[in-house]
Amino acid sequence: MRHRIAVVGSGPAGLTFARVLHRHDHPVTVLERDPAPDARPPGGTLDLHEGLGQLAVDKAGLLAEFKALSRPEGQAMRILDADGTVLRDWRPRPGDRANPEIDRGQLRDLLLGPVDIQWGRGVTQVVPGTRDGVLVHFADGRQEAFDLVVGADGAWSRTRPAVSSVTPHYTGVTLVETSLDDVDARHPDLARLIGDGSVAVYGVNRAVVAQRNSGGHVKVYAQFRAPLDWHTNLDPADAEAVRSSLLALFDGWAAPVLDLLRHGTAFAHRPLYALPASHTWTHVPGVTLLGDAAHLMPPLGAGANLAMLEGAELAESIAAGPGDLDEAVRAFEEQMWARAGRWAEITMTGLERLVSPDPAEALALFDQVQSS
Repeated sequence: MRHRIAVVGSGPAGLTFARVLHRHDHPVTVLERDPAPDARPPGGTLDLHEGLGQLAVDKAGLLAEFKALSRPEGQAMRILDADGTVLRDWRPRPGDRANPEIDRGQLRDLLLGPVDIQWGRGVTQVVPGTRDGVLVHFADGRQEAFDLVVGADGAWSRTRPAVSSVTPHYTGVTLVETSLDDVDARHPDLARLIGDGSVAVYGVNRAVVAQRNSGGHVKVYAQFRAPLDWHTNLDPADAEAVRSSLLALFDGWAAPVLDLLRHGTAFAHRPLYALPASHTWTHVPGVTLLGDAAHLMPPLGAGANLAMLEGAELAESIAAGPGDLDEAVRAFEEQMWARAGRWAEITMTGLERLVSPDPAEALALFDQVQSS
């Protein structure tokens, strides 16, 4: 008899888990609160690393399709001083596919494929240990039982409380995101500034990063240390008020850098939260976590990669049966905790250096990464 398995969330972790199980002819149900794949913007671009995200895509049998969609040139990185001086201008060598970029929406569509997704099924609670198995409660009042529920439902996971009482804490760093559309035609000077990949400008306890997506779309992130309630007297929906506040915060920076904020179309407030690097839990039969639900960390290129590999590895362990499902999950958790704990410490240290009182720390970190 096949196990009744559900994964909560259709992000990279949940979809990779489902797609690998599907590849091994094992049924799995994806429970997603959004009513449709395009119900909200999918987010920016991801760099999938060799040995992490790319390995997960390979386990899903989709590496060739990924290579056709991804942008190796997107690995390029330019670093400027606040006065506009170019400090570093790194470009990948021909054939370098160590960390190619792919839009989140493209990755989502690639992983969706034939996976069974139940859209509009918002999970409110997961209750293990019932007579019928693990009971999933939905926002519409209904319930459904499974043998295994995998929480891949992000930072504010509704699955996590079934195994852990720990909640994310604010890191002290906030991102305000905006976008530029059709940048090559509408803002050619900024397109040249950004190049094929990203441009980052570091100052005292603040930074501006612009990252090229496909189709001439650019995501711009203003990053700064501030109290969580820094915007108390600011209406986040008032784009002009947010723009003015950011321009004041970065006053004195080079005009082209300020133009990245000046020409932004809308603004989204994204305070950065994290779980403790040491986050683990006492194993609970029938429930486990992946990705941000398990180990939320600063967005420094590791989180989605780890989440996807975890989804692929857990799916392979389950598909390798027959065997004890609970033992397979327990062994997976031990492996995940050790690896994720190391990366959580790396990314937390990285955030401290990237948004630092000493901008030279960011440059030193970049040089360290490039030489490793």
